[in-house]
Amino acid sequence: MASTAVVQIELGGALTKVASGKVRDLFAVDDKTLLFVASDRISAYDVVMENGIPGKGALLTALSIYWFRYLPSHVPGLKTHFINNSLPSALESSLDASVLASISRRSMQVRRLRVIPIESIVRGYITGSGWSEYKKSGTVHGIPLPTGLIEGQKLATPLWTPSTKAEAGEKDENISPERARTVIGDAAIAAEVERLSISIYTVAAKRAEEVGIVLADTKFEFGLDEENGNQVVLIDEVLTPDSSRFWPRDTWEQNLGGQQPSFDKQYLRDWLTGNGLKGKEAVTVPEEVVSKTAEKYREAFERITGAKLSAETS
Repeated sequence: MASTAVVQIELGGALTKVASGKVRDLFAVDDKTLLFVASDRISAYDVVMENGIPGKGALLTALSIYWFRYLPSHVPGLKTHFINNSLPSALESSLDASVLASISRRSMQVRRLRVIPIESIVRGYITGSGWSEYKKSGTVHGIPLPTGLIEGQKLATPLWTPSTKAEAGEKDENISPERARTVIGDAAIAAEVERLSISIYTVAAKRAEEVGIVLADTKFEFGLDEENGNQVVLIDEVLTPDSSRFWPRDTWEQNLGGQQPSFDKQYLRDWLTGNGLKGKEAVTVPEEVVSKTAEKYREAFERITGAKLSAETS
């Protein structure tokens, strides 16, 4: 991976920036197309760290593209916003070769759609905030669960457990499926979001299982294709270490009842919590934690895709 993290995305004014998230910057290509560019920024507990993970943006882009190509042939009725991973001609003529190379590895052109205002989380195992709630009330997102579950246990069936989609600087809030349906405001659209979320999770969990990974939970986002009858479309990133919990299958049962080793940002979360920095602003992550987090992301990518992460990819 590159030695320096790219935490600011600059396109020299060639395209207009329309939004900036915790990781991605979005630029308008035209009125129907956006350029998604993934930086190396990393967030935990809804706070962006001061420094990034070198090469992370390229890895997230490559893994999302893998899933955008894999999933539609395995999930009936699934459409995605992914168009291609080429750069718009406006950039080709305005940026120098080194910048183009870096941006190219981090970018994909996607359809410009109206975003459905929830985070569509699916949990196949009980952990994280779901486990915290269960210990207090026996529920997850208000859904009653059997007594006697232990941390990390596989659930009888995957659960659709949405959260609010917070504005920058605010916290997502876990909500019940019933409240999510109210937020979405259309019963048919909400039902399709739930169906697709569970179906995608099930397919992805099977693929992960094949390479020795447990997909504990993951977050999806969806948009509406208003020109095609408000068709629900999978958008944003998908099934990356930023948006998912990936655990090694071979140690999962041994670690029931406690924290699982992981191929995602849990290592960073644990470091923050252990150092009293959970939710704190302006945190600089030490090089050892940066390096270990990058290693875990890389292993998840290489196991799932079957490809090595080359210097050209990062």
